[in-house]
Amino acid sequence: MPHTLASLVHHSALKLTVLAGADRLATPVRWAHASELIDPVPYMEGGELLLITALKLDAEDPETARRYVRRVAGAGVVGLGFAVGVNYEDVPQALVTAAEEEALPLLGVPRSTPFIAISKAVSAAVAADQYRAVTEGFEAQRELTRAALGAEGPAELLARLAAHLKGWAALYDASGAVVAAAPDWAARRAARLGDDVGRLRERPAPASSVVSEAAGDDRVELQSLGTGRRARGVLAVGTGAPLGTAERFAVHSAVALLTLTTERSRALQEAEQRLGAAVLRMLLAGEPDHARAVAGRLYGGLLDAPFRVVVAESVAADGADGAESAGGPPVLDALADAMESAAARTGEAVLAVPEGGRLVVLAADGGAAAEACAEHAAAAEARFGGQPLPRGRAARAEAGRSGEGLAIGLSAPSGPRDAAHAYRQAEQALSVARRRGRVLVEHEDVAAGSVLPLLADDAVRAFADGLLRALHEHDATGRGDLVASLRAWLSRHGQWDAAAADLGVHRHTLRYRMRRVEEILGRSLDDPDVRMELWLALKTTAAVTEPYGGGTA
Repeated sequence: MPHTLASLVHHSALKLTVLAGADRLATPVRWAHASELIDPVPYMEGGELLLITALKLDAEDPETARRYVRRVAGAGVVGLGFAVGVNYEDVPQALVTAAEEEALPLLGVPRSTPFIAISKAVSAAVAADQYRAVTEGFEAQRELTRAALGAEGPAELLARLAAHLKGWAALYDASGAVVAAAPDWAARRAARLGDDVGRLRERPAPASSVVSEAAGDDRVELQSLGTGRRARGVLAVGTGAPLGTAERFAVHSAVALLTLTTERSRALQEAEQRLGAAVLRMLLAGEPDHARAVAGRLYGGLLDAPFRVVVAESVAADGADGAESAGGPPVLDALADAMESAAARTGEAVLAVPEGGRLVVLAADGGAAAEACAEHAAAAEARFGGQPLPRGRAARAEAGRSGEGLAIGLSAPSGPRDAAHAYRQAEQALSVARRRGRVLVEHEDVAAGSVLPLLADDAVRAFADGLLRALHEHDATGRGDLVASLRAWLSRHGQWDAAAADLGVHRHTLRYRMRRVEEILGRSLDDPDVRMELWLALKTTAAVTEPYGGGTA
């Protein structure tokens, strides 16, 4: 069916002749429109074959013809059809010359061919093209549906879609990682679109965008997947040209099918979550056998090998106005997505349970989910330049809004029978992470390190300042260095000679100073509890200038 100027010229019933622009006949025709207006441009959309009799146009005047042709060509008209034998016996040479100058095809329409016949031919071609597009679209939908229901699932669906588009297709999970691509080389192309995919995922679903890295590059269209506020994945398709009607129909079908695949029914998600919560409660209650029975094949594999317990909180959860989704604070949703996506890519089981304002996760030791947790935390730390997260309620709230407000505690490797102990380890590590302003703290690091980092707390510092204030005030008067003498004596475990040597004073001078310490504080240095409190107070105040008590007292 005719849908280009060449097709109309070759249409035997129309008997059209080419008078100018013979090299432009391959141009598609969107519609045929007759107009006798001196300026029909305001009524044109572009892509039309404009049919005229020159009833009001002085087509024999070169300047008038040139001005008319230039204006309609600039408006996107793809060709002129001039009725021969109506107002002019032949097509005026001025019009032919103007059309040649603008490279605009000019067709002669014989008196025996009414304009309506040309309009019907174009209309029939447009209708046939639309019918073809719809037919191909339905066929693509059937193929994509069969692929989605097959054993290979999304991978086969992407292969069929790429073949239909004569391009490539890729699927990203909720964390923005490429999980499937077709053809195989498309995975490298898709990996370069990480930033664009990330920006699309931040917008409420459904959303789409068109991207292209450079001139001459393929045209890439991104479509978010999901029915809720948060995208559950992204589909990318790359083609050499904008999508046609049939191709657009196929992409929309793929989006619908992939949404059904990636976003399971809410009832199933809630049931899975309730099952995971029940398994976790049984483990924490010391009932590993019951937990294993309930877990079944869904989580059973996780309980057969050492796992780690992750407890995470939003640092903006204590009264800050950070927005929360149905599953919890956004920072916890992002962590859960990262860990679950990583586990899904490797086929390992992971148990993630929102618990109030917390996220509790059981992940295989050394597995993809645990590694994703560490990488997620490292990325958050890196955005702060490796420095502790801001302290204070207002600062924590701001960090939470910027996506940095996250604290994670990670237990040591454990098994089902020690799950409750591992949970306590994760909670302890979480407490240290919050105190230090760190994103991630492992319990093994806490247990193997010094107790001094645990003193980085405002209440402990206030106690230390209060305990030592009288000594500092004494030293400020210039009547002796009691604080330095006390530190030296305690560091030498009460050995007078060694401590006096460190200070460069006589041991009797040191004895006198320690008696003054007892008098000022009203406490006996013979009491081991007093010595312990004073030593910790000295280490705590030193930590103000030496973080975490680094250095020698």
